[in-house]
Amino acid sequence: MEVVWGGRKVSKLIASSFFLLGTGSNDLFQTRPKSQADVAALYATLASNYSAAIIDLYGMGARMFGIINTGPVGCVPRVRVLNATGACNDGMNRLAARLAAAIKSGLATTLTTTRLPGLKYSLADSFAASRANFDNPQAAGFVNADSACCGSGRLGAEGKCIRNATLCSDRDAYAFFDNVHPSQRAAEMSAHALFVDGPTQVTAPISFKELAHER
Repeated sequence: MEVVWGGRKVSKLIASSFFLLGTGSNDLFQTRPKSQADVAALYATLASNYSAAIIDLYGMGARMFGIINTGPVGCVPRVRVLNATGACNDGMNRLAARLAAAIKSGLATTLTTTRLPGLKYSLADSFAASRANFDNPQAAGFVNADSACCGSGRLGAEGKCIRNATLCSDRDAYAFFDNVHPSQRAAEMSAHALFVDGPTQVTAPISFKELAHER
C-alpha cells in the first residue's frame, strides 16, 4: 500500500533529521597546489562550498548538521606507497589540517553573517579522531596501520581490492581495508569517538550525540 505524506509532516521530519556532511578528501588527493596562493584558493573554494551546501539544505528545511572534516589523507596506503619508506606524507596531512581550520572559520563566518534561525551544528575533527591510530597503532589494537588488508603489491596498495586480490587473514587487525578506505573496525572506532564519546577536542561546539538528542 502506498503511503502519502503531507507537506507539513515531511517538513517536520526534515527539520528533526540529522544531516551528516563530509567532503574534501578527494579534492586533496587530486589537487597538487603549486603555491601558497593555490592552497589559499583551494581552501576558500572548499569552505565556500560547505557553507553553500548548508545554506541550500537549510532552505529545504534542514536544521541540524553534523560536519566531518578531512582526516590524515597523507597516511592512507595509496599515498604511503609513493614514499620509499612507506611513511605518511606530512605535506598532505598539513593540507588536511589547514583545511579543517578553514572549514571551521568558514562556518563561523557563515553563521555570523547569514541569518539562519534554528540552525544547529557540530563540527567533527576527523584528523584528531583518527590520528591516534597512526601515532600508536598497537595501543589502538591494530597490528598494521600502513597497509591495505585487501589489494596487491607493496603495502597492498599497488592494486585495487578486486576479485582474486590478496586478502589479509584478520581485517580487524588492519586500519585500512583497501588502499584508501578504513577497515570496519577503524570506522567503528571513529564513529564511537564522534557520536558516543564526543570529547571537546574532537567535536565542537557540542558532540554529535548531544546534537541528535536536541531533536
